[in-house]
Amino acid sequence: MDMLFTIASFLVALAILITVHEFGHFWVARKLGVKVLRFSIGFGRPLLSWRRGPDQTEYVVAAIPLGGYVKMLDEREEAVPEAELDRAFNRQALWKRSSIVVAGPLFNLLFAVLAYWGIFMAGDTGLRPIVGTVEPESVAAEAGFRPGDELLAVGERPAQSWENALLALTVASMDGNDLVVQVRDESNQLRDRLIPRESIAGLSDEPDLLGRLGVTPRRPTIPAVIGEILPGEPAERAGLQVGDRVIAADGAPIGSWRELVELVRERPETPITLDIERPDAGIQRLELIPRAMDADGRTVGRIGAGVEAREDLMEDYLVRVSHGPIESLGLAVDKTYEMSALMLRVMGRMLIGEASIHNLSGPISIAETAGRTASYGLDSFVKFLAVVSISLGILNLLPIPVLDGGHLMFYLVEWIKGSPVSEEAMLQGQKVGFLLLAALMTLAFYVDLSRLLG
Repeated sequence: MDMLFTIASFLVALAILITVHEFGHFWVARKLGVKVLRFSIGFGRPLLSWRRGPDQTEYVVAAIPLGGYVKMLDEREEAVPEAELDRAFNRQALWKRSSIVVAGPLFNLLFAVLAYWGIFMAGDTGLRPIVGTVEPESVAAEAGFRPGDELLAVGERPAQSWENALLALTVASMDGNDLVVQVRDESNQLRDRLIPRESIAGLSDEPDLLGRLGVTPRRPTIPAVIGEILPGEPAERAGLQVGDRVIAADGAPIGSWRELVELVRERPETPITLDIERPDAGIQRLELIPRAMDADGRTVGRIGAGVEAREDLMEDYLVRVSHGPIESLGLAVDKTYEMSALMLRVMGRMLIGEASIHNLSGPISIAETAGRTASYGLDSFVKFLAVVSISLGILNLLPIPVLDGGHLMFYLVEWIKGSPVSEEAMLQGQKVGFLLLAALMTLAFYVDLSRLLG
């Protein structure tokens, strides 16, 4: 079921983002008087198709959902009746062709603005940025961080949630400057924690940025109460029931769900004696043997049990911030610009070798993130869509033939020299573009697989 949910979420995300991108080309083409023959979501064999409008434009949903296209009337592809020559794409002025090409990426960026606008108006919920633990002799410890510190600002950026704080830390790690983090400590005093530039450099390459700093967020203590039992798993075979509270394991007290999880993970295929408190039945003693499973390249234990959901425990750890329509629109534009600039900086650093290729995400990582964010709720999924839409827009603007940015590059040459680029030059450029794109996709798949294999 989890795999099916992940695949379904990935396909929904693809369908939305591809439709937005191709609709940009389609809408501007029609507004500028170009005849659109086909609007296709996906490639290959059509699964659904229908015709609409005065031009009888064909709308297609195809079998391979890894892209889409808008086919316009064009003399370079087929004969065009003389009466419709003025509606052919290749007959349009340079500014019109450029507008149609750039519309796809711009609609992706506009979609991100609209997504963030809705989130900021509805209320953005996140984890309050309170430090839970600080590792001795870590970067955070040397900077003076203490358990209970609540981050208020990272540099000049407000830190209303851990999400905002992590983004600010990522940007700061590429600036090459000392970083001042303003916090409110447990005595309610404002303090400045200074992280030297040599300590923060390279943090943007780390998948666990907070771990590299030596910080873990403060989380509520969740009691070790069973809320779910999966059929056929060790927990069911041992006799555990929903509502059981684990109070000890092998004689050692268990004070939280995290302690139980850590113990189970460290004991694959090893018997564990549990003391449980069962409602209306008192103290019981059970023995279970965690099943061994692979996780990130190491063998861990699993018992097939879930924790009891306690929303009240999170009330003090969540922050929800909402704004009015006008302020939200400004924040949405700023957020889209900030994310776009960050992606361009990371791409540039990867090109010159200053950033790890592990910043790349291929289809596997994107699919996993789609499923995970969709499981968290609509707001998380919309944020995911916004980030990927920005990525899609930025990627398509790169000056690589076969991408929109490659077409714009050819148009720039045409504008400079006063005549179109020759068909032979465009053909050779497209071959190079396909090779570059194939190499990039191969690299992204490699990063995905290496991440999966640990």
